Amino acid sequence: MAQHDPIGLIAPNAGLAQLNERSREIFRQIVESYLATGEPVGSRNISRLISVPLSPASVRNVMADLEQLGLIYAPHTSAGRLPTELGLRFFVDALMQIGDLTEPERQSIQAQLSSVGRAHTVEAALGEALTRLSGLTRAAAVVLTAKANVRLKHIEFVRLEPERALVILVAEDGQVENRVLTLPPGVPSSALIEAANYLNARIRGRTLAEARLELESLMVQNKAELDQLTQKVIAAGIASWSGGDGEDRQLIVRGHANLLEDLHALDDLERVRLLFDDLETKRGVIDLLGRAESADGVRIFIGSENKLFSLSGSSTIIAPYSDGAGHIVGVLGVIGPTRLNYARVIPMVDYTARIVSRMLGG
Repeated sequence: MAQHDPIGLIAPNAGLAQLNERSREIFRQIVESYLATGEPVGSRNISRLISVPLSPASVRNVMADLEQLGLIYAPHTSAGRLPTELGLRFFVDALMQIGDLTEPERQSIQAQLSSVGRAHTVEAALGEALTRLSGLTRAAAVVLTAKANVRLKHIEFVRLEPERALVILVAEDGQVENRVLTLPPGVPSSALIEAANYLNARIRGRTLAEARLELESLMVQNKAELDQLTQKVIAAGIASWSGGDGEDRQLIVRGHANLLEDLHALDDLERVRLLFDDLETKRGVIDLLGRAESADGVRIFIGSENKLFSLSGSSTIIAPYSDGAGHIVGVLGVIGPTRLNYARVIPMVDYTARIVSRMLGG
């Protein structure tokens, strides 16, 4: 029997992208069958599906070569083949043809996202957008948004103890956030009132980041307008706004139940349970999504390409969205099994992110 050298599948030194047409077609059938059913596919079925007539034995020879390249594997002895994570990455990067959204899908997303302008808060509107995206993709939809990007309307100081006060931040979209502030010794109530009046005259319509920069500049230029204790209250307030990695990042998840659909075995159920556990670890999800904020367009993480979802074998498709000034203010996308319909989901995530950017820009 002839030996089958996997290097014969590709041109010398050309890499996986140079698989010959026969090998590409067989590999594509294995991946597309997996994405559709989640089941291994055997050589007999593939020989019926491919356009070039090949016997099951010939198909098995090509599959053996693909397996040596690390693109497919056999989950059980004598079973059909499934794509590996490397195989899925190769398929997504080199072979997949990304589809376009249908007009009804575009209209459905646009109709749902028109609520961004009507909702009481941006978070509520994003939640509605996620519900629509989750329903269309049959996966869990996620969004990471920065609380600091809301525009301020009013600030108030309420003394709790001699050296502690509650800062109440009211945003233009109705959000209310409370922060506990440590006061300098000896601050009278009049200084809290004066600080609130000074801030309210200058921060309306600005984000926390913009307000902080504005106030730091004003404090340098106009110190004579305020007494020393009032200056200290404002400085303490500015300092409290300057932190904010974790607590100023909000994670919204919709559509957990979609992940329970179409389970084929106890192994699938266990993977979904692990994914649920991962989603509860919000810090890790926030870190993962944050990696896409500097990206231009859609980013795809397959399986163990991100450590967070390595055990559950999940994929993440995410894209950044922007505000009216063109600044990236968050990330949205979907998380689901590695057999997501990538060709369909990628344009949905991209389109949703672009529509959200357009609507947040007014």
